[in-house]
Amino acid sequence: MKYLIVGLGNKGEEYTETRHNVGFKVAEKIAETIEASFKSSNFGLLAEGKYKGRKVFILKPDTYMNLSGNAVKFWLQKENIPLENLMIVTDDLSLPFGTLRMKMKGSDAGHNGLKSIQEQLQTQNYPRLRFGISAEFSEGKQIDYVLGKWTVEEQEKLAERIEKSAKACLSFVFAGIQNAMTTFNGK
Repeated sequence: MKYLIVGLGNKGEEYTETRHNVGFKVAEKIAETIEASFKSSNFGLLAEGKYKGRKVFILKPDTYMNLSGNAVKFWLQKENIPLENLMIVTDDLSLPFGTLRMKMKGSDAGHNGLKSIQEQLQTQNYPRLRFGISAEFSEGKQIDYVLGKWTVEEQEKLAERIEKSAKACLSFVFAGIQNAMTTFNGK
């Protein structure tokens, strides 16, 4: 069985520690956990490893957020991975900071990365893990907020939240989405 876990983010040093790149951080933690290394590949950085007998591909697309779907579609097709074995990890403004919400399907909720994936896959029916970044910004400042750096308070809790997200994704790989949702949603 093969799985593809995609952490959404933007390439470039200026985006590394921003809220919008939390998907990359979770992908890095998953790779570290299964002792896989990222290598430059088609459409981004890819790590390959095994988790409890299952082959896991971890992708950090280098297409920028609004073209993430190109990378996802390419790797699903190249590795012949079924849609139900895909997990997209993304930031979410509508959830309080650090809250995790895994779902089997859903709308893009205005997120450009999810919008691109939906367009390329022609469906909303793919698993995703949303990582809450809250919405602590004034009107018209959404872009500055999501591309902004974490607050000191957020940074204090970030490593534990990223680790919990990585565990949720690996639970999805081994125990299935229903078990992972039961164990990690809202936690």
